[in-house]
Amino acid sequence: MEKGKKVNLILLTFSALLGFMAVIQLNQDMESYNFVTLRTIQVSKNEIANTSKEIEDLETLIVEKEEEIKRIENTKDESSAHSILNEELDKTKIASGFCDMEGPGIVIIMQDNQAAEIVGYDVNDDVIHDIDILNILNDLRIAGAEAISINGQRIMPMSEIKCGGPNIKINGKSLATPFVIKAIGNPKTLYASVNAPSTYGYKLKNLYQINIETSIEDKINISAYSGNFVFRNANPTKEGD
Repeated sequence: MEKGKKVNLILLTFSALLGFMAVIQLNQDMESYNFVTLRTIQVSKNEIANTSKEIEDLETLIVEKEEEIKRIENTKDESSAHSILNEELDKTKIASGFCDMEGPGIVIIMQDNQAAEIVGYDVNDDVIHDIDILNILNDLRIAGAEAISINGQRIMPMSEIKCGGPNIKINGKSLATPFVIKAIGNPKTLYASVNAPSTYGYKLKNLYQINIETSIEDKINISAYSGNFVFRNANPTKEGD
């Protein structure tokens, strides 16, 4: 083989090897980058907007609490300071569910399918389960329900709802059908959250023939939560932590 051809062959082999290594490096670099799409940009914008809203709410809360502290500090009369503290206590009770509530809303009465013919694939399709109650409650909360009870049991953020044989246990108590759900809030919005097409309540009523009756009431009374919460693991954070 002539000397010039041998040099060309070496250069060709070296160039091919160099190109192969460049491609490998490029692929490694590409894997470390995430392509930015319009959807990811919109998601990031939404996250920024939500975070900004939370910051604004916290700043507003800080201002309100600072004003309350100033009111208490500037109050020389003990009775006035006591009334301010009682006012704050009442607000806390209302927000936490430890206070009787009244107002407009809806009343929902739910019963198992009473027909002799089984509607679904299984007899269990014709009875009300804990998941059915949970979905109805979730729709009511999304619709702005401010207070909810089931068969007299106040629904709290920590209320457990689970099947217990033919009954459903709520706040440690066994409840049987009919389930009477009371919800205080905008009556029209609450009514639509249970009866509008595509809602879970509409599906239960029209597909599985679960008996659901909903009525709008001008005044509903919901009792306060009567139990006690025991926090075994959660503890309030201290200032400076």
